[in-house]
Amino acid sequence: MLKYVIITPARNEESNLPRLIESVVAQTRRPEKWVIVNDGSTDRTAEIADRAAASHDWIEVVHRPQHLDRSFAAKVQAFNAGYATLRGIDFEIIGNIDSDVSFKPDYFEILTGKFAASSELGVAGTPFTQDGGYDSGRDSFEGESYVSGGCQMFRRKCFEEIDGYVPNKAGGIDWIAVMKARMKGWKVRCFLDSRYHHHRILGTADKSQFRASMDYGERAYYLGGSPIWHVFRVLYRIPRKPVFLGSACLLLGYCSAWIRGIERPVKADMIQFHRSEQLRKLRSIIWSFVRFQKIDPFRTE
Repeated sequence: MLKYVIITPARNEESNLPRLIESVVAQTRRPEKWVIVNDGSTDRTAEIADRAAASHDWIEVVHRPQHLDRSFAAKVQAFNAGYATLRGIDFEIIGNIDSDVSFKPDYFEILTGKFAASSELGVAGTPFTQDGGYDSGRDSFEGESYVSGGCQMFRRKCFEEIDGYVPNKAGGIDWIAVMKARMKGWKVRCFLDSRYHHHRILGTADKSQFRASMDYGERAYYLGGSPIWHVFRVLYRIPRKPVFLGSACLLLGYCSAWIRGIERPVKADMIQFHRSEQLRKLRSIIWSFVRFQKIDPFRTE
């Protein structure tokens, strides 16, 4: 079996980190090393991480100084601080795991097995669930060729070829990594064999759910998303909770970024690649609708 390591940036996660530690310790295939990066926490995160490291010699903790910046760029910097400790360690797979998730004991055994079965696989993961019944494998149109950032596993060669994560302050670091991998010819797959549970609604670590929806709308613009696809996405979300306001915020965020002309951190070729995929998915969805076939959001390629 392929050897793997994982890194978890954690900032003020005293309520979630113990659950993650329990999940990782219980794995049927444990990592060669797990680096928990305490990113300047002001709660008991450091104490919890240190206690886990004292009990398991394959867990290491990196402490970063306190800072005010809670952003995706800071998360990349924390990840890189953990990555720097891996020099000299033999591994083929590296994972970036959020501190507010949990999963079953065979989770990493399943994913490392996928890499072992295909040398072309560069990025792997699974759908995730959230409280309230949300399942990204059923309720999201990202599909099987996208792996969400809560738990991304990379073949080491792929991760090095894409130069790791881009420290973009506004977000999209997981999406950019996936797109760069695909554009370089690596296979990216989200597998339905398992799920991980996200114990906090995405994007709400330090803001309301409506503000998070606006941020996702802005992100859709500056990552080059098609306005046609975004309108479809907004319409699709209207029947879902929170019913209207969440969809309105998603649209408002996109339009606001468009009007303000926010600078995009991605190149024109990535935008073109991204939009062509979105429009291909939309054609597939419309064609299924016209033929009165059930739409499978996970497989709309």
